[in-house]
Amino acid sequence: MLFNSLTYLFFLITVFFIYWSLSRNYRIYFLTISSFIFYGFWNQTYLILIVSISIIDYLLALKIDSAKSKLYKKLYLIISITANVGLLVFFKYLYFFITNLNILGFDIDAQKFNFILPLGISFFTFEAISYNVDIYRKHFKPEKNYIYYFCFIAFFPKLIAGPILRAKDLIPQLTSKIKFNWNDIQIGIQRIIIGLFLKVVIADNISSYVNDGFLIDNSLLSAIDVITLGFIFGIQIYLDFSAYSTIAIGSARLFGVKIPENFNFPYQVTNPRDFWKRWHISLSDWIKDYLYVPLMKNYGGNKNSKKLLDTLKRNSSLIITWAIMGFWHGANWTFILWGLMHSFLIIMFRFFNNFWDFNKGILNKSIAHIITLSFVMLTWIPFRALNLSDVISKYEILLDPSNYTFLGMRENVYLVTFLLMIGIYLMNFLNKYHLAYSKNSKYNFLINFLIGIILIPLIIAFLRPINQFIYFQF
Repeated sequence: MLFNSLTYLFFLITVFFIYWSLSRNYRIYFLTISSFIFYGFWNQTYLILIVSISIIDYLLALKIDSAKSKLYKKLYLIISITANVGLLVFFKYLYFFITNLNILGFDIDAQKFNFILPLGISFFTFEAISYNVDIYRKHFKPEKNYIYYFCFIAFFPKLIAGPILRAKDLIPQLTSKIKFNWNDIQIGIQRIIIGLFLKVVIADNISSYVNDGFLIDNSLLSAIDVITLGFIFGIQIYLDFSAYSTIAIGSARLFGVKIPENFNFPYQVTNPRDFWKRWHISLSDWIKDYLYVPLMKNYGGNKNSKKLLDTLKRNSSLIITWAIMGFWHGANWTFILWGLMHSFLIIMFRFFNNFWDFNKGILNKSIAHIITLSFVMLTWIPFRALNLSDVISKYEILLDPSNYTFLGMRENVYLVTFLLMIGIYLMNFLNKYHLAYSKNSKYNFLINFLIGIILIPLIIAFLRPINQFIYFQF
């Protein structure tokens, strides 16, 4: 059931009216059942999967909390992590591992392990892991009532592609006495409409430029073409994924639930570290808290030390973290390369930051922004390319000065890319203006009026569930 479909809108409206018509004690049951129905609408067989792993993690969480011995607490946590990671490996990575073993000389029928990837598996397994780790660390007490835990895992607005929520973000809201609030409804509807506009009107309509561009033989592409492809795909995936997050936040708000923001204008930054504080924020925070920080504590050395060995340890921890981050996105060497490239960018930033203040003065900020944006956009090449040879060929084009003297794509591709970048900068400016006047009733009336006469007709004209969200494949 795609967010950009009439089926979802009908489902959402139906659940909304029934939810608020029920007495408070029954709402959580209805919301949980509705979430499982939402997931089962795609594949009923995999509904058994998410219910089963939820039961296992719920019971293990209680065991972790009640165990008297730290050894047993750790044992139950290891079982939980193993179950979730094992599930992820089996469905998402087993085919990749076997095909690579066959390259080394093994003879295994890989097609037997080429499973359909369960939607949202990368997201709900990470949520389950963080839940039990937080209980083990005594950051959160386990929820005794199974229905609240089930709803935490399966809550349909964020189930398929996040944001990746922590228990503290959602369960206290579910267990509280949520009251009907017209302001929540207005904000929710507004966010859904904006998200649908970004997806069906903009992101879906530039997908053909991206698809056609990446299908062109590399021998026909110029260096400017490769740069343009990096930028236009970077814009597409940003608008597409932020649209999903915006619709998810808006949908949750209709039920009185507030989901944290997942994007904060990531292309306005002056360094790669800040980019990851603004892009897919929930994943960045998860990776930092449950992977990078523990790795640093056990292996990374003194973070303030200038010694070469400690620096190497810190950088090694970063590289390992980013390789895993890339691999999380997909079972392909291109994603691992993408992750490693971002680790390299951050290491370079750390090095240059020792003698260059990126945020001092408008000139420094502008130069740092241009450099950061250019490198971030070029790293989208391996994220979108199908294989490593394609990536290498495209990067080789950039190294030949003669490839900067011609254009190989349709002229309007460059114009569309340029206008879209201008639009992204404009969005950032308008957002600051919006925050400054958001409490003004006349301003809000004007915004809702403009949404009604401009965005809604465009959404109706372009709404068609032919393009799933890009992050559904992860």
